This record gives sequence, C-alpha cells and structure tokens, in this order.
Amino acid sequence: MFGFEREKHLNVPNVLSFYRLISFPFVLFFILTNRESVFVILLIINLITDILDGAVARIFNLCTAFGAKLDSLADDGTIILAILGIVYFKLEEFAPYFSSFLIFLIIYFLTMVISLIKFRRFPGMHLYSAKIGAYLQGLFFFILFVFDFNSIFYYIVIVWGIISLIENIIIMLLESEMRSDFKGLYWVLKNR
Repeated sequence: MFGFEREKHLNVPNVLSFYRLISFPFVLFFILTNRESVFVILLIINLITDILDGAVARIFNLCTAFGAKLDSLADDGTIILAILGIVYFKLEEFAPYFSSFLIFLIIYFLTMVISLIKFRRFPGMHLYSAKIGAYLQGLFFFILFVFDFNSIFYYIVIVWGIISLIENIIIMLLESEMRSDFKGLYWVLKNR
C-alpha cells in the first residue's frame, strides 16, 4: 500500500529475543533472592537464545529492522543482568580487577549515551567486533559461574570489549543515522 513490504514481527528469531525480554524480571528476582544456580541456568539459556536468534534470522532470511532492535534491547538487558549477577555473586573475585571492569562499564554506558543523544535510541549496529565480543563475554560468564574466574580470559574479554565499544563510538560519530547493518569501521570508511 505504501510502497514497502510490511515486516513480519512474529517469527522464530523475534520470539527468542522476546523470551529474553520476558525472562529479565525472573532473572533479576533470582539475583535478588540469592539463587545463584537458577540465575546461572537462566543466564545460560539467554546466552544460547541470543546465539540462536541471530543464526536462525540469517539462515532463514528473517532479518528485519524490528528484529534487530528487539535483539539489541534483549542483548543490553542480558549484559546488564550478567553484570548485576557478577556484582552480586562474584564481587570478591572481581575486586582486584575492578578498575579495568569500571573502565569497560564507563565506555559501555558512554556508547549508550552518545547513541541516545545523537540518534534518540539505544545503539544496535551489530558490528562483527561486537558479535565476537558477545560470544567471548558469554563464554566468560559461563566459565565464571560454572567453573571459576580466569584472569587471562578476563583480560582478553575486557580488551576486546573496549576495542569494540570504541569502534562503535567512532562509527556513531561518523554516521548520520543508526543502522543495524554496519559490519565495522573498515566497511564504513571503505564506503565513504
């Protein structure tokens, strides 16, 4: 009717992302009630559904702007809940690494602030570096809660995360609109 095809919001990737959004109050409840084992199970399920929603969307050509926004919102919520879980359950192990963790958090929230000011929405560019970083972070959370804290892997995750966030910030400063199909800074500069 208006010259564009209406996106189908009800598909498997969006249902998986929506599941993560619905699970947030429950995950938070298990953090606040000191039920670490249930928190860990739900966090792992959320991490797995995060991997699955993107894979299913790409394999079955179900990538939509709505799905990208929903996935980004679910990703941000999962990260925030994982950080709360770390603070609540693993603060003692993190104490010697707090300064590097704080630097990561400041840059993470700076990314959100820049996006909200410039684009009036949360960031959701789905950069390759961010995807790799998300897999590394997910693996780190799994190892932390199921096995134990690994300082070498922690530094790999933190350094990768900071580099990815800086790439995100640079792209936001260079571009005039927020899109979910940016691959990375190399491709942005190549297309200029």
